[in-house]
Amino acid sequence: MENKKSNKNKRKQNIDNTGINKENKAEITKEESKVKKPKFKERVPKYFLTPMYFALMLVPFAVWFGYHDLMLGIIVGGAVVAYLLFALGFYYYCKSRFNQELVDFAMDYTQVQKKMIKELEIPYGLIDTNGKFLWGNKALISVCDISNLKYISDVFDEIDVDKLKPGTTEKEKIIVNYNNKTYRFEYSFIGMDDKPESEDETNYVIAIYLFDETDIRKLSKENYEQRMVCGLIYIDNYEEVLASVESARSSLLIALIERRINKYFSGYNALVKKLEKDRYLIIIKQKYISMLQSNKFSILDEVKTVNVGNEMAVTLSMGFGVNGVDYKENYELARIAMDFALGRGGDQAVVKAGEKTYFYGGKSKQVEKNTRVKARIKAHALRELMYSKDKVMIMGHTLGDTDSFGSAVGIYRAAITIGKEAHIIINERTSSIKPLLEQFEKSDEYPEDMVMTSDEALDEDYDREKTLVVIVDISRRGRLECPELLNKVKDVVVLDHHRKSSDTIENAALSYIEPSASSASEMVAEILRYFEDGLKLRAIEADAMYGGIMIDTNNFSNKAGVRTFEACAFLRKCGADVTRVHSMYRESFEDFRVKASAISQAESYKERFAMTDCPSKGVDSPTVLGAQIANELLDIKGVKASFVFTNYNEKIYISARSTGEVSVQLIMEKLGGGGHIDIAGAQLEDSTIEEARDLVKRTIKEMEENKEL
Repeated sequence: MENKKSNKNKRKQNIDNTGINKENKAEITKEESKVKKPKFKERVPKYFLTPMYFALMLVPFAVWFGYHDLMLGIIVGGAVVAYLLFALGFYYYCKSRFNQELVDFAMDYTQVQKKMIKELEIPYGLIDTNGKFLWGNKALISVCDISNLKYISDVFDEIDVDKLKPGTTEKEKIIVNYNNKTYRFEYSFIGMDDKPESEDETNYVIAIYLFDETDIRKLSKENYEQRMVCGLIYIDNYEEVLASVESARSSLLIALIERRINKYFSGYNALVKKLEKDRYLIIIKQKYISMLQSNKFSILDEVKTVNVGNEMAVTLSMGFGVNGVDYKENYELARIAMDFALGRGGDQAVVKAGEKTYFYGGKSKQVEKNTRVKARIKAHALRELMYSKDKVMIMGHTLGDTDSFGSAVGIYRAAITIGKEAHIIINERTSSIKPLLEQFEKSDEYPEDMVMTSDEALDEDYDREKTLVVIVDISRRGRLECPELLNKVKDVVVLDHHRKSSDTIENAALSYIEPSASSASEMVAEILRYFEDGLKLRAIEADAMYGGIMIDTNNFSNKAGVRTFEACAFLRKCGADVTRVHSMYRESFEDFRVKASAISQAESYKERFAMTDCPSKGVDSPTVLGAQIANELLDIKGVKASFVFTNYNEKIYISARSTGEVSVQLIMEKLGGGGHIDIAGAQLEDSTIEEARDLVKRTIKEMEENKEL
């Protein structure tokens, strides 16, 4: 009984006010727990008994000496007995004193260790598995008064105790905030007994550490904000605006534009340097970029108010490069951002931050330019590229439509004219291109492999240096008919009339993206006029291109400009028959019935948006029909934009159209799509039509609240 009580008292002495056994603070691994090591107090007596063992070893020598010489044996035996008595007395005399000294040292060491932990400048404490405070040193108490707070979640909202579990090889470092200070929260686990963790996963406490990073983060933020950012500003329609104003007022108009730009950026301590008559260089601190982004680059709208009698409003394009390694890289990012802004039609700002790209503005239509100098330059560049190749592969976007096929046919004719082997890649024959394909297949003038699938195209033998891929009516890699083909060739040409997006194909040998064009067929028609003197389109090819323009402009009622009709005139000279084209695109009775049903079930949202669903059952090309329904909905009075949702191939296709008053491109980009200001679309996976419709409504609501539409 007395032994039990003494052991119990000893255990009490070894437990501090936190309830933690000091002897078991160290974590014991499974391997270490299997081997029971002797305690230090059991090894101490052995050290003191060693001299006695040595004395006993001398007894045989004393006997041997006595056998040969009795007197010598008695002397040696007496010496051994004296040594043994001395060792025995030393053992009993020093053992108690040594143990006392050992206990005193341990007590002093424990007090020093306890004081060191308590006085440690790093906030340190212990919590249980529920997050309840058990103990904390002075530094932790100064940070947060744990006497008044029971749980760590009462102090730090960022801490989720349920996620602090042992067994993880890499512990998470959590950033927490308290009393206007920022701390790095780290933790470790302390076992309460000798059992492996797998036997009792709850028998542990959590040691927490706080490292003050307030000053470090403050200085890091200041360093980040003080970085210099490069920006470019272009006046989109400089020549057109000056042409629309009297010559006497042109200098006044230029002065007012410059004054507006300088005044706007002087509020952000920026340096504005004029590079050319319509181009400016901006040097600004990075901390002001977030301010410019928050006000959506209001200079875009402010500069439009400059008016001295000019019939056309001034529009700007801006590109900023941030987060570059040095100034040179920031300038390169700004240049790429400017290419995006111009490729998307201008009148917008683009911020390029490494791999991320942010767009602002872009609400107005791009003004069509009457000059065809750019088309002539691109035509000559394309011809030079084709002359250096042996084979030309042409493709458009997935679920090809009339415009993608028509423009592909135009490029096919250009390649054949200069004696190059050419093929068009089409995977799915939609109802919109099926009538045209049948015409080409019936003709004996075209080879059987004129049109091939992506699988057939990939089976072809390619010389990387001697094969050219021409992409039409699309500039996004993820929407191509055969994106794998790009990895097999060196040179790629992109011809598109949609606005650039963040995933536009980069490093193309020739890129001609013209958002002001009505269609890709219009762009190719202009290129063919300057491509080769002896080039002559056949009637069936002219029909295909004319049909592409007709469908994309909704029978010339949408985005049809002067150059559109000039392209049509060129195609008419080549033999395009308007009546024949219209007859090919007459609707079937079933498509007409489905379209009428979808229109009759359309709903109005906010009195200016029309939405409906397009069934896919019994329809050859539901996505094409959905686009036609979206066009029809714009004929409803008061409707400024329409959205048609089609469930096809386990995806939700959204066709968006507008009258030009609302940019459906900006709406679709929020959903991962893109297009034009008045013609756009998007695809959603793992979604239903109802979810897609609600998503579009929420997006419109948010954009209206943020004044992005």
